[in-house]
Amino acid sequence: MKVILETERTYLREFLPSDAKFFYSLNLDPEVVRYTGDVPFASIAAAEAFIKAYDQYRVNGYGRWAVCSKDDGSFMGFCGLKYHPDEDLTEVGFRFYRKLWNQGFATETAKACIKLGFEEFDLTEIYAHADRDNHGSIRVLEKCGLSFVKPIEYDGHMANLYRLLKEDYDAN
Repeated sequence: MKVILETERTYLREFLPSDAKFFYSLNLDPEVVRYTGDVPFASIAAAEAFIKAYDQYRVNGYGRWAVCSKDDGSFMGFCGLKYHPDEDLTEVGFRFYRKLWNQGFATETAKACIKLGFEEFDLTEIYAHADRDNHGSIRVLEKCGLSFVKPIEYDGHMANLYRLLKEDYDAN
């Protein structure tokens, strides 16, 4: 198991095929995928096929990572960086089980991923897309220092684009 980084309460690691059951159950919750444009996996096998085909670590050196509890190692969701070649930008993104919302995990892990992006991958800017009605995610992005850039259409939804420049980044 390759641990990418640690936060106070979590560690982030690369996805494993054994995470398929967690991805499947995470995306089954309609509230979790409400603003994502994603549909639930058809089966655990489909989630496993997604993980096995996930090539972002090899292609870009980074990607989304499984977030696990330091207390018991349980899968909590995912967070990380994603390169969008069509837009030539890297975004930070996150998704957690609903039972873990409003506990600071998204902010804690997103901040750590942003730090990693700037300090280890030498990114000059990090973006995020958030559905305009997804007030929880917007609050997380703002707590992480990202600022509103402009309204956009993203995955068929009206969204907002946010950005943090490395020169404006405060590691504290």
